Amino acid sequence: MVVGKVTFTKLEREKLAEVLWLLNWISVMTGATLFGLGLFLKIEILKWQEVMSDQGILYVPHMLITTGLAACCINFLGGKICLDCADTNKFLRWKLVMMPYVICTFFFTSCVLVGALMCYSIRGQLEESLFLGLRSAMRFYKDTDTPGRCYLKRTLDLLQIQFHCCGNAGYRDWFHVQWISNRYLDMTSSAVVDRLRSNVEGKYLADGVPFSCCSTFSPRPCIQQQVSNRSAHFNFDRQSQQLNLWRRGCRQALLEHYTGIMQSIGLTVLLIWLFELLVLTGVRYLQTAMENVLRLGDPDSESDGWILENSLAETARSNFNIIKNLGKCYQTDNDPNINVPTPAVEQEVPSQLRPEGSLTSGTPQVQNL
Repeated sequence: MVVGKVTFTKLEREKLAEVLWLLNWISVMTGATLFGLGLFLKIEILKWQEVMSDQGILYVPHMLITTGLAACCINFLGGKICLDCADTNKFLRWKLVMMPYVICTFFFTSCVLVGALMCYSIRGQLEESLFLGLRSAMRFYKDTDTPGRCYLKRTLDLLQIQFHCCGNAGYRDWFHVQWISNRYLDMTSSAVVDRLRSNVEGKYLADGVPFSCCSTFSPRPCIQQQVSNRSAHFNFDRQSQQLNLWRRGCRQALLEHYTGIMQSIGLTVLLIWLFELLVLTGVRYLQTAMENVLRLGDPDSESDGWILENSLAETARSNFNIIKNLGKCYQTDNDPNINVPTPAVEQEVPSQLRPEGSLTSGTPQVQNL
């Protein structure tokens, strides 16, 4: 049973070809849009790649960039093909190209859908990457003189200032890491030495946070040392303390930032996929309608176009049989044509015309010299 059968007149086929020519050129622009979105997303991820443990999430922008470039190339060629298909004589030049073109467009359209789904499914992987990356970056915050880590302090400070966040999940995360370099510790102070000795790993841990955690909305000078000690600060007010430091963790801030970008890009890519699906359907109708015109032999006659010549079940079954038969072509054990003698058809040659010294079977005799 034919799926999506539609009858086209000659004028309708010409109009369909012209519309598809225009849609293919619009698709070139949508491909450029995909490329731009992928490039923008890659740049945004690379901005804070130092606080991410896994760069595997870059496959999403790479997918969009590759799909965008493929869209530009495929649709540029498709515009030329569809415009020529309005004429039956010109269609003959592209007849063998039409089916590979439709298949390529189908796979490209599927990749666009996959790219849209990736934008919505990457949140869990991104959250884990930020959690591990921020935890590692905070541990190396103090290593400003170590190659490969000297810019982590600057990156974390800019991150906390720009996104109004502090720590991984909150400002108390800084209490569990030594973020002050030993270069700035007074080793002659008994308090510093006692604090270093009290820790098993010999770290200087304190209830303090870097200056970048200070809130710009605080009504008083920032309290970043002895944060949990109320008696250490004059006229301590709990309400003002709530405004003293940024309460939101940087992991949550970055996750919300990237999630918003991903959702916007995912929605745009999904709309592009719907548009490309429309173009693919139109190209399939044009291909089948023009092929049926050639079968009829009359360029001015009506012709049928369809999406699938058979139902989905029949198409899947036939394709499965083709694949199964392709696999059997290498299995020669059960081939009925092997080791079967081929009957020889002998022609009776008159004895007077048969060469002297030849066998009845036609095999020449070897004469002894």
